[in-house]
Amino acid sequence: MPLSRRAALALPFLAGAAHAQAWPSRTIRIIVSYPPGGATDVVTRKVAEAIGPILGTQCVVENKAGGSGTIGTAEVARAAPDGYTLLGNDNSYAMLPYVFARLPFDHARDLVPVTVCNFAPVVLTVKASSRFRTLADLVAEAKAKPGVVNYGTGGVGSSLHFAAEAFQQAAGVELFHIPFKGAGEATLNLLNGTVEMVMGSLPSAMANLKAGTIRALAVCGTERSAAVPEVPLFQQAGVAGFNMVNWVGLAAPRGTPDAVVLRIQQAVVQALAMPAMQSFLAGQGATPGGLTPDAFGALIAAETASWRDVAAKAGITPQ
Repeated sequence: MPLSRRAALALPFLAGAAHAQAWPSRTIRIIVSYPPGGATDVVTRKVAEAIGPILGTQCVVENKAGGSGTIGTAEVARAAPDGYTLLGNDNSYAMLPYVFARLPFDHARDLVPVTVCNFAPVVLTVKASSRFRTLADLVAEAKAKPGVVNYGTGGVGSSLHFAAEAFQQAAGVELFHIPFKGAGEATLNLLNGTVEMVMGSLPSAMANLKAGTIRALAVCGTERSAAVPEVPLFQQAGVAGFNMVNWVGLAAPRGTPDAVVLRIQQAVVQALAMPAMQSFLAGQGATPGGLTPDAFGALIAAETASWRDVAAKAGITPQ
């Protein structure tokens, strides 16, 4: 191949490498598409705080809630693909095609997966004074009174709404859904008695579990969580076939240079290896992530496909 031809082919790579070397030169914004206080917000802020010094810049988190996470997500999808605007998202992203007939972005193409920050099991919680002492108690009443026992989530189409639908299908019960603007708001309404149960990620429940204001009836996983060893797995509590692990991750606008995406992913991996971060995650009942961009993309694609059946059986139709 002539030298001039080889040089031309190398130009995109060299340009990307040069951009990566110059990046970052200013503050990185990480948009969380949910209100403050939920697991996605808390974990994203912790990771942002840790990766800033690694990257040599400041990472600030902004909450852009609304539209079941689509408002903040759309803002990131429209942002310049320069590595200075990222999205802090969660499992809900995989459910969006079954909630909205039209999204303000291309679900499969407009965001580049960067990495997973953490994985955490889903847990079913009730108020500490609840009449439901065990999962069997709740299932028995729900079967006797279909549609009467209610539950709160962070919104229609949120990952925890889908989790509750999957639980109902596995348990053979019908519950009444009360959606809120975020997981934190759902928990507040559990505490004040507005809702009877909340299906949430273990990190979002830990503070109230430790305070004794709520109780966990069952937790997902293949073995009991070291953070709440007294809480049975769903299959141990009588509901087989339900197991969901929540994740929090980072994504970037399509077109963000591969070298920049990889630097962010490697910074997260480095941050997750820090003793303080590992202690924080363990205390939340979570485990470190760190997936490569390709592996994260494969996870999102697989989950997007798997939730199709749950949505169909639950009668969730795109609006």
